[in-house]
Amino acid sequence: MKGLLQLGADITLFSLNPANSRIDIEEITDPVFEKIKCHSCDLDTQVNVWSAFFNIFTNESYNVSRYFDEEAARTLENILRENVFDVIQFEGLFVVPYLDIVKANSNAKLIYRAHNIEFTMWERRSHSESFLVRRKYLAFLAQRLKAYETEQINRFHHIFAISEPDRQSILMFGCEIPMSVFPVAIDLENYKIDSSKTSFPTLFHLGAMDWRPNQEGLEWFLDDIWPDIEKLNKDLRFYIAGKNMQKHFFEYDSDNLIVEGEVFDAVEFMNSKAIMIVPLISGTGMRVKIIEGMAMKKCIIATPTAAEGINCRHGHDILIANSADEFYRSILQCIINPKRWLEIGENARKTVENEHGVHLVAGNMLKVYQELILN
Repeated sequence: MKGLLQLGADITLFSLNPANSRIDIEEITDPVFEKIKCHSCDLDTQVNVWSAFFNIFTNESYNVSRYFDEEAARTLENILRENVFDVIQFEGLFVVPYLDIVKANSNAKLIYRAHNIEFTMWERRSHSESFLVRRKYLAFLAQRLKAYETEQINRFHHIFAISEPDRQSILMFGCEIPMSVFPVAIDLENYKIDSSKTSFPTLFHLGAMDWRPNQEGLEWFLDDIWPDIEKLNKDLRFYIAGKNMQKHFFEYDSDNLIVEGEVFDAVEFMNSKAIMIVPLISGTGMRVKIIEGMAMKKCIIATPTAAEGINCRHGHDILIANSADEFYRSILQCIINPKRWLEIGENARKTVENEHGVHLVAGNMLKVYQELILN
């Protein structure tokens, strides 16, 4: 939004505000919010056993239907009736249930920005689930989600995929409308690097810990990889941070492993650590935290799944590890040769500047908006 505002766009934001990750709009201090019209609707998206059970006998995706709220729909309808918009952009799949409201009350050009391929993540989760009943239910949810996701894609005027692999996946669903690839954009002004604060040797993991792929990946790293890594150097410390930290992660806490939970300032947290660990084994889309870590000149050691969709090269601006042994060797390489992780961090920052700068992405988006409006 910041990039678009600087290009002269007039922006209205309609935002769903789920109770389990609610943000108090009044406490947001970002000056962007002083320049836009903002409407936020609280809603409860918590899983309810009975509603989940009865949903089985409908044709709806339970993952998506939980995000539709009648009061939010009325608020949106009023906004659309009182204003004329040129373009309406749907950010992610969970606001798509409001598409019919938009179509009935606006002649705007409609864009779907696919943050990831949602059903693929649920398919991967079902494949990794050992408990049969839960595996079957996760597969059922993935199937419903796939049906919904593929049914919606041709109802827009344009699609913004977040990565080239995602664009290819959407094409395979039968997409017949124009598509563009717009990666995660970040404001590089917010990522101030101070290497004097960096402690070495340190590893860190930073991510939302109420997101199941983050939990699964970190559990794998802590159970199968960390015990051997810990023996590499008596001074080595591993820091784990993220909002909604699950209780069982605090049980891993030790002299060498520090579970911090949510940190007040993510940039300062990254400034103080050297090597970023991203051990994702499921999930799609593009990992924002990797882009942010690259912007902070961090050497990132990640699985292929975690790095998926990012225009990075193993050994140049990131280290890719696909197994416990590869993680071990990559971390060892960085510890015994500090120049290595510093070099990768420098290259990582250059990649972000060339691919993910907010002004670059916003400028290219605006060109698509203008073409849509003229057509």
